[in-house]
Amino acid sequence: MDTNFKMTPLEKKWVLYDVGNSAFTMLVSTIFPIYFNHLAQTAGISDVNYLAYWGYAASLCTLIVAILGPTLGAIADVKNFKKRIFTVFLGIGVAGCVLLGFLSSWIWFLGVFVLTKVGYSSSLVFYDSMLTDVTEEERMDSVSSHGYAWGYIGSCIPFIAGLAVVLGGDKIGLSMQTSMIVAFVITAVWWLLSALPLLGAYEQKHYIEKKAHMVKESFVRLGHTFREIYGQKHIFWFLVAFFFYIDGVYTVIDMATAYGEALGLDTTGLLLALLLTQFVAFPSVLIMNRLAKKINPTTVITICIVAYLCISIYAYGLDKQYEFWILAVAVGMFQGTVQALSRSYFGKIIPAEKSGEYFGLYDICGKGAAVVGTALVSVLSQLSGRMNFGVASLSVLFAIGLLLFRKAVRLNK
Repeated sequence: MDTNFKMTPLEKKWVLYDVGNSAFTMLVSTIFPIYFNHLAQTAGISDVNYLAYWGYAASLCTLIVAILGPTLGAIADVKNFKKRIFTVFLGIGVAGCVLLGFLSSWIWFLGVFVLTKVGYSSSLVFYDSMLTDVTEEERMDSVSSHGYAWGYIGSCIPFIAGLAVVLGGDKIGLSMQTSMIVAFVITAVWWLLSALPLLGAYEQKHYIEKKAHMVKESFVRLGHTFREIYGQKHIFWFLVAFFFYIDGVYTVIDMATAYGEALGLDTTGLLLALLLTQFVAFPSVLIMNRLAKKINPTTVITICIVAYLCISIYAYGLDKQYEFWILAVAVGMFQGTVQALSRSYFGKIIPAEKSGEYFGLYDICGKGAAVVGTALVSVLSQLSGRMNFGVASLSVLFAIGLLLFRKAVRLNK
């Protein structure tokens, strides 16, 4: 592992936010869909429709972030605005996370989930763009990798605490809803506390000076940025490639538990398998980062995309508990690395003073969830009546992403 790399105090505070927001990601990937399944079953919704509705909600989150991200990113590039906007969306996400535990209607749960996920995903637009301010270009791969690595292992602490309450709540007289309230509050507090050191220390080093008509000027700059990106083919084709392969990655993250639940697999086994994913991911990200230094970050990203292509094909025949465990280990080996190295690779090929705008476009493709992937799985599952077919269709996204990523790498030489 990358034990020789030493982070600065500011880099550590930036990484700490990954530890906090990853706890929310873990909750969304595990306990959220289980609770929604409970609410949906109570309302008489079928397993196939339950999976589809969950996928549609995740897709809606991405569409909203796709509209907000670039515009707010352009505003955030103005001096002293990035931290302010980051704080607003952090507050929306944390408050929504607490509120979700108090809801017993499946439709209200989905509605507040969308709002909460938008707050979470939008905060990450600005968090990711802070990478150019908190570290130097030659350290980006390592800092980004440490963010994901410590995020995976750190997220296990509130998750295990919440899981203990959810699975053992009945033994101490807690109802399902009370257990969920406790689990969601634990995650929200962890998330908020992890953000405070970064909020206290972060200073926007790369920025654009404020002008009289800031909003109008932001739209003008955004239009220029679109033209710039199209003219810089290595950036343009990377974003297109990233759109496809990261959609597949985030669809696996968002729908893994929902998929297992819909197949009728044991709930406790599913949660423990996904907890194993976190422990596998921690050393895997650091080991892969060392490998990236020896060969090339783009080669390692390519390896990860090919691995996910194989994983999506493997998922087609999945119908047993031990097969889900194999899937969880495989995902853990490559999930964090493809995210971390993609983030730092993008940070190195864009102008630092426009990081908010550029990462706003970048996060359309990624952190908001997977609009194409989740919609594809949902629609094909409903049309075919077979959930396996919908999940296996993700292989198309990875194949397209792989071909376009290699094209972008060639253009960057």
